[in-house]
Amino acid sequence: MSGADDRAPKFPPFRPAPLLGNPHVQTFAGKILRKEHDIPLHRERIETPDGDFLDLDFADWPAVAPGRTDAPPMVLVLHGLEGNTRRRYMTSTYHALLGAGLRPVALGFRGCSDEPNRTPRAYHSGETEDVKLVLELLRERFGGPFGLVGYSLGGNVTLKLLGELGEAARPLVGAAVAVSVPFDLAAGAARIEKGLVGRVYTNYFLSKLRRKIRDKQDLLKDVCDTDRILNASTVREFDDVATAPLHGFRCAADYYHRSSAARFVAGIRVPTLVLHSRDDPFLPEDRIPTAAMDANPFVTPVITDQGGHVAFVAGSILRPELWGEAVLARYLAEQLASGASEQALDAPAAVP
Repeated sequence: MSGADDRAPKFPPFRPAPLLGNPHVQTFAGKILRKEHDIPLHRERIETPDGDFLDLDFADWPAVAPGRTDAPPMVLVLHGLEGNTRRRYMTSTYHALLGAGLRPVALGFRGCSDEPNRTPRAYHSGETEDVKLVLELLRERFGGPFGLVGYSLGGNVTLKLLGELGEAARPLVGAAVAVSVPFDLAAGAARIEKGLVGRVYTNYFLSKLRRKIRDKQDLLKDVCDTDRILNASTVREFDDVATAPLHGFRCAADYYHRSSAARFVAGIRVPTLVLHSRDDPFLPEDRIPTAAMDANPFVTPVITDQGGHVAFVAGSILRPELWGEAVLARYLAEQLASGASEQALDAPAAVP
């Protein structure tokens, strides 16, 4: 595990559960071994300026912690590609945050709720305006600033948003965590095109993406070539014929270049923890922007040797321990404690 010298993490080191040392096994274990947490959520719909909608799922704090009278710090949680607010890594994150005295609220990206969104456009790795809109609405209602957690695609969005806003992020975000970030989208897309396991990942994502295209085919037919989209055989090809034209990019390469989080790390000005594994099967190790993170005093990189993608399963197969959720909840609880956010404006607090 590594981090900048003056921010040396004191979290317990990550050790994969026995038999889960392989990055692909670890990644699948993260999906399978996480417990289902039946956390009460209530949904609120936000209308967007372009006539679409976003759904927010709030954890029901009084039901989880009866008798609590003070307002706990709120944390906005972002899911990954073709995820939703009820995925196991999301509910296990809510569980960890609630246990740390924080109240989670999750954003379902456009098209990732229980119904198709209304406009041709959807969401992508560089779409930050929707998250900014949500944070601003939450600030009007609850005061802020808030914690922010992003997984995978959501982690890329988190870092890109913070880098774009720079110091202007401070009234909105007091501290953030990004997990298993695809820092270089082009390198990540190329990585999962290789090998048999890469084909498994590719087919998994494409099957879900194609289903959404079919659900909106009448809406999309005058905007893009839906036949080419439905016949795409790689994520890069899908991004070339769907993601790019639907969201104002020239092509997949333009989308990847303009949206990759690595380009925005230097601009981050709020305390931000990055949890990532060198063996992440969705990103080559040499594309982790270690130098840029180490050079930014607001960013604490925790880069493990093992951990897979959105996994970090420790303990044992029979009694799995979710190291990532425990670390991020502890980090945010301490950073969002009274006065921590204000102190961080000049000098980020050391990682506990």
